[in-house]
Amino acid sequence: MTRNPDVAVTVVIPAYNAARTIASTLESVIAQTHTNWEAVVVDDHSSDETRAIVEGFAARDSRIRLLALEKNNGAPAAPRNRGLESASSPWVAFLDSDDLWHPQKLELQLEALSATGETFSCTAMRDFADGASVVDTDVLTPVQTHLIAFANHRIKGRIPASSVVVSTELARRFPFEEDRSYKAVEDYHCWLRILHSGVRCLKLDAPLLNYRRIVGQISGSKLTMMRRVFHVHRNFEQTSPVSAAFFTGTHVLFSVYLRFNKKGL
Repeated sequence: MTRNPDVAVTVVIPAYNAARTIASTLESVIAQTHTNWEAVVVDDHSSDETRAIVEGFAARDSRIRLLALEKNNGAPAAPRNRGLESASSPWVAFLDSDDLWHPQKLELQLEALSATGETFSCTAMRDFADGASVVDTDVLTPVQTHLIAFANHRIKGRIPASSVVVSTELARRFPFEEDRSYKAVEDYHCWLRILHSGVRCLKLDAPLLNYRRIVGQISGSKLTMMRRVFHVHRNFEQTSPVSAAFFTGTHVLFSVYLRFNKKGL
């Protein structure tokens, strides 16, 4: 068990038509060695059985609750913000409804944050194919860490959304951009703004996040993502078109290398 059992975390899980994956995602939260958490599943007006599945989990585990939105927002930014607003813990963690956590994830991150005094953290991740089984092995400690600064993140996004643990106070200062033009890059944009404020992100180099690769997922179209990343940079601090194109190019090139050669981030 974690050495910091009294540190509370709110896990925010945006979900839309996630009936096929939400159970395994919640099970990966329930399996955490750090047990002082609440999970808020923010359902973005699903048309499948997502809400019923979450309600079933909530009936069995009082740490899980459903926040059902009355209309669909078309992107995860608004559900994440609604979950953040409802958080009752000093720390908040984000987890997408199709990703899986390593059982030691929260324990190791909270210990690292406590030891360093940082307020923003992420971990390495590994990809797994949709339908494949995931086998997690014990992580050897101590875990190596490094700090991500604004310049690092602008050249290449290095912070997987489903791996983030951040102080609730800090997260509320930088809510996700809900404009639809930021769809699929609202997390990259959010982390960029946090880092630009001078906060650093403590990254644990262990792959404590398992990222599900699904055909047709909103981050899957490379051309669409290039346009959205360019949009982020072009509209950040009045960046020139040339600089925005440069940062978009470095982002895409490093993404292709890491995701196809390293199978992770």
